[in-house]
This record gives sequence, structure tokens and C-alpha cells, in this order.
Amino acid sequence: MSVASYVKRAFAGIAAAAVLLTVAACGSAGAGTAAGAAKSGDATDASSTIEVVASINQWGSVAKDLGGEHITVTNIMTKTNVEAHDYEPTAKDVARFGSAQVAIVNGADYDPWASKAAESTKATLVDAAETAGIKEGDNPHVWFSAKARTAAADVITAAYQQADPAHKADYAKLNQDWHAKENQLEAKIKNASAKTKDLPYAATESVAWYLADDLGMTDATPQGYAQASANESEPTPADIKDFQDALKAGDAKLLVLNTQESNSTTEQITDAAKQADVPVVELTEQMPAKYGDLLDWMGALVDQFATAAK
Repeated sequence: MSVASYVKRAFAGIAAAAVLLTVAACGSAGAGTAAGAAKSGDATDASSTIEVVASINQWGSVAKDLGGEHITVTNIMTKTNVEAHDYEPTAKDVARFGSAQVAIVNGADYDPWASKAAESTKATLVDAAETAGIKEGDNPHVWFSAKARTAAADVITAAYQQADPAHKADYAKLNQDWHAKENQLEAKIKNASAKTKDLPYAATESVAWYLADDLGMTDATPQGYAQASANESEPTPADIKDFQDALKAGDAKLLVLNTQESNSTTEQITDAAKQADVPVVELTEQMPAKYGDLLDWMGALVDQFATAAK
């Protein structure tokens, strides 16, 4: 097992409380903690910043919130016109992982190019999906999950504290501040669930599945279409008709549309929703440029779901 893999797995089993209690109790990294599972190349100069690279800007924004002025973040993917699944990194992208002290990938086979690039470097690797126990074959859009966001945030903090022990207390405070904002988001989700709980919805892709689940919604996407989407294959004409019929019959009370993957098929489904007076929540897979923070984006989406719920 590589050192990077060891660190990644050591971080994945650490709870938030353990991370922060360790910071409060110890002036240096202790054995058995995320900070104790360190690599060489720690930052010892208090005036330097930690070089962080994130495969997608969703996790890059979390990295920035948790590191503040002590880190420099480079996001590889920042636009909504390409999926991470299909992204082909350049030599420059790969080189950025090589110069990073902390590398953050989404995992769950969402950005395998990033995982591969990071594992061959000395960077401490944070796999967001793995921190929440989400593995390859599971829904990879884990930034929509409150559990994954929280778990990843604490592992990122542990990585910073190890790389830059001189600012451990600062990272602990930034982590606390981030959790306060995440708690506000989760309170908003709880309030919105008064409208959305048990509401059947259908989706052109399972992008927002975790958020819909946090809102207590029920996935009513026809099985054939859902399987085709999950396998990144074309749905059959029968699958499309089943979807349209489900909207017309009222089996789905809301349609979730990933506009990043719009095509003639999704247009047929959207038209059926409009004809059946089914509200449509439009979203993208990557974080839109108008949002500089993942939690702000999630909050805006919660508002959209609450407004669309009938």
C-alpha cells in the first residue's frame, strides 16, 4: 500500500470530534490521529501557505473555507459545460497535483483521473467520498450529501493541521466556523422538508439524489430510465415513454433536470412535465460560477426545491 493510500484510509475513519479534541488537547500530532498519519514534506515555515489542489471547485471552495489565508487552492474543474467523468486532464493539470501538499478528489470513480494523478505524488490525499464510506459503484455526486460534506471537512482540517502545525488552532477555529454554516444549511433543509418530505420526484440524472434524500423526498424515476442514466447509456423509447407517462399520471410531483446534460431526450421529458404542470428544478452538476461557496449553492438549491414542492 502506498503512503498516500495509507494516509487516505487513516483519515477516512476519523470522526469530527476526535479531530478537534486532538487539536485542543495536544500541541503536536499524536499517534492514531489523522494528524499522526502524516507524510514527509510538512510545512514548517509559519509564513508559507499550504498548496492545495482540488479536482472540482465544489471541494475547492470547502478547502478554502477551512484553510483561509494559510492555504492556496487550485481548482482543476471550474466550469459547468463538462462533466468530471469525461474530463481529460492536461499535463499541466497533472503537474499541479505533483506540486501540492494536499490533494482533494471527489472519489467514488467520479474523477478517477484526479485520484490517479494524486496517488502518484507525495501530497496528502483526501478522498471526499471515502471519508463518508461511499465507494465506487455508489452515487458519486457526494457534495450534495450533508454527511459527506461534514466528513470531508474534518479530514481536510486534519490534513492542514498536520501540514502546518504552527496554525493548528486557526484551522480548528475555521473548522468550527464551517460547521456552524453547515448546521445552518441543515436547519434550512429540515425546515424545507416540511414541504418536501415524502414528495415523489423524478430526475433526468441522479445528480441531486443525496440532497433530495436529505429533504426526505422519494425517488419515483422509472426504473428503466434510471438504470440507463446510471450506466451512462441511452434510454430506450419505452423508457422515455414510461417517464413521460409517470409525469402525466402524477406519479412524480417534481422533475429534477440536470441542464449540464441537456439533450433531445431530456427535452422530451421536460416538455411532458410542463404539459402535466409538474414543476421543474433546474440545476447543474458542477458549481455555477456565481457561487463561490458550496454551502451557499446548496442553500439556494434547497430554496428551489421548497418553492417547487406542491
